[in-house]
Amino acid sequence: MFVIAAPGQGSQKPGFLVPWLENPLWADQLESWSHNINIDLVTHGTSSDLQTITDTAIAQPLIVAAGIMSGRALLATLPKDTPLAFAGHSVGEFTAAALSGVLSDEDALSLVALRGAAMAAASARESTGMAAIIGGDTAAVEAALTAADLYPANHNGGGQIVAAGTTANLEAFAAHPPEGLRVIPLSVAGAFHTPFMESAVAELADAAASRPLHDPTHVLYTNRDGSRVDSGAQAMSYMIDQVARPVRWDRCMESFHREGITGMMELAPAGALAGLAKRALQGVPVVAIKTPDDIEKAQELVNPS
Repeated sequence: MFVIAAPGQGSQKPGFLVPWLENPLWADQLESWSHNINIDLVTHGTSSDLQTITDTAIAQPLIVAAGIMSGRALLATLPKDTPLAFAGHSVGEFTAAALSGVLSDEDALSLVALRGAAMAAASARESTGMAAIIGGDTAAVEAALTAADLYPANHNGGGQIVAAGTTANLEAFAAHPPEGLRVIPLSVAGAFHTPFMESAVAELADAAASRPLHDPTHVLYTNRDGSRVDSGAQAMSYMIDQVARPVRWDRCMESFHREGITGMMELAPAGALAGLAKRALQGVPVVAIKTPDDIEKAQELVNPS
């Protein structure tokens, strides 16, 4: 079984969609999606600067659009009987849900646009942020974060936990970290996946209530605990709650290992999840699909010559 993984916020870089939009079909599709959600995904994926595409309200739909676009391009080249599973990190769960048939591409992008705007609004209420914590025992890191009035927001595996909380508490923690820990501030404008995001959960739940859902057509893993999700309703419920709950990507990778996956392919804008997999899933081949040329590498992974 091959896992197709969709990245989350922070993976975007200026101009990363330029090679994808050389295909006029995808350029037209991105224009259509831009019109539907009233966000210029074409401009933001090609010429907007880093500060602009770091804005949560822009970053989230841009990343999901890129994931769906590269995912559809990949799926069109793979044999129909290829055993596939899908998983997404944070907002990437909406990419995975769309590609696995839970909801339409258009509904996924519409909900993500609302999610990004709601999370940006929640972030504006108080100065909050996130920082990567490198090193240390997981239990000890969690205890240190609790003592500092911070939250373990992302468990990424490979010895990396992302902390979230108020800017003041993050700065105090970074100034005097426990021995053996490195603290790296992240360019995000809020304490995502913590109780600071509860207002965004409510908005997303209201918007999702009217969207048609379907059971996944392929294996679909959840960030909630790394388990498989069997129904569309369950998948959506978990994606809504996950806005204010920790991302357990470590448990997703534990499931991949336990279930003996054959390989992993990360969708655009790829790199972060591929790097984590190379450390946590040693021996499992991984392809990062950054440009259309990388699809050929994914094909070779599925059908080695």
